[in-house]
Amino acid sequence: MLLQQPRYLWFFILFYAMVMVFANWFDPRLVQIFSLDTDAGTLIFPLTFILSDLITEVYGYQQARRAIWCGFLFNLLFIVYGQLVIHLPSPEYAITNNKHFDVLMGMNIRIICASTLSYLCSEPLNAFVMAKLKILFHGRQLASRFVASTFLASGVDSFIFGTIAFIGLMTNYKLFLLIITMWFFKVIIEVIGLPFSLYLTKKFKQIERLDIYDAHTEFNLFSLQVEYTKKDNHF
Repeated sequence: MLLQQPRYLWFFILFYAMVMVFANWFDPRLVQIFSLDTDAGTLIFPLTFILSDLITEVYGYQQARRAIWCGFLFNLLFIVYGQLVIHLPSPEYAITNNKHFDVLMGMNIRIICASTLSYLCSEPLNAFVMAKLKILFHGRQLASRFVASTFLASGVDSFIFGTIAFIGLMTNYKLFLLIITMWFFKVIIEVIGLPFSLYLTKKFKQIERLDIYDAHTEFNLFSLQVEYTKKDNHF
């Protein structure tokens, strides 16, 4: 028998998609924190890993896969509409203000390609590793699984995004430091938020009465099918 639609899953998917849009909006802005250089999107992007971990742990990989595609489509809509707006003609009295806005919205094509490719590689990897480790550890070691999945996925994300977005714009040494710094911040933010994310995960398992295992899931990224039965729920 198939499980009923969870009550709060819609909110986590919406939250996930919005964080993805925010992260890509701020990616082009480089910031310096304690003498470490990184992009501003890095500071909020780890929330996607935390939310993906929570969705995978409570609702299953199949639902996380849907969230990943929702995040991708919302971000694509944001980018396409932004490019459309900046190429529309301006009224005479608004030309100056619109030029400032167009500069903000005129995202470098390299940034767009970098964020899209890194997202489509790292986010499915994060959910996949989380689901597989859950089966391997029989649902135990939740904190370790959260950190391990983020450690691997954020490393892939930082390498792909940093290389495509910034290679040639700085020395190879500075690019290496930037990639390591982005990776470091993503993992640290995951660790700092661990008590809160663990609490939320356990709380929503109780609220939803769900604890999905993906023992029978086909990990095909391009499938949007969700078919969990009561046998998949180990709550």
